[in-house]
Amino acid sequence: MSMSRPGAVPRVPTPPRGEEVASYATYLEAQKAVDFLSDNKFAVELVTIVGTDLKMVERVTGRLTYGRVAIAGAASGAWFGLFVGLLLFMFSGQGGFVLTAVGIGAGFGLLFSVLSYALTQGKRDFTSQSQIVASSYGILCAPERAGEARQLLGRMPEGAGGVRGPAAPANPGWGTPGTPPPAAPHAPAPEPSAGVPAPAPPAAPPTRTPDPRWTTPSGEPRYGAMRPTSDQPTDAPAPDAAPGQAPAPGAHPDQPERPA
Repeated sequence: MSMSRPGAVPRVPTPPRGEEVASYATYLEAQKAVDFLSDNKFAVELVTIVGTDLKMVERVTGRLTYGRVAIAGAASGAWFGLFVGLLLFMFSGQGGFVLTAVGIGAGFGLLFSVLSYALTQGKRDFTSQSQIVASSYGILCAPERAGEARQLLGRMPEGAGGVRGPAAPANPGWGTPGTPPPAAPHAPAPEPSAGVPAPAPPAAPPTRTPDPRWTTPSGEPRYGAMRPTSDQPTDAPAPDAAPGQAPAPGAHPDQPERPA
């Protein structure tokens, strides 16, 4: 069923609609936030307080005995007798009916409360109070005015509650499949103590220049030149070739040239 005007309560149970502009841990904080919006001339009829994760809490207030039952029954009966005696005094004008009605009411209240407690046979020997509480209370607002409500609540003093949003997790991906664990922080390098020299940094490996016998100056392999076998180092010069001179094409470095 559609509502005829903003802020009207529907006759049937209807889920709330709107954008959440703030969230609070207690109802009093949410109440202060709505009161702050009202003090700033905001259209509070567009606002709804929604409690999530509802729980029924029954708080035990004390132990129930025949004495406490009798006193409570007599007190409630006396109040009812006082009300009846005042009515009789107003219409009859005689004040004696007031005290009589109070005494009769207290007696009947005591009798009925003790009999009712005796019939329970001690199955509920305590008194309690029940409440419906929620884990969090969100404030919903109509989408067309949600931005304005957020701005107003952002200026709300911290002592009056303030806007509370969900805390960002320290590592959202931790514990999910395929996500690596966070890397351990690197330990800082130890500072050199007095009289002890600092360790030298590791030396870089020497660069190796290409052999001109097997490669061209540009680094490409030389065609027609055969590399030596793995048992002979590539940096050693060929037996019949002068240092720095490339062997003849087609000649193996391990075999001497045959005279013509």
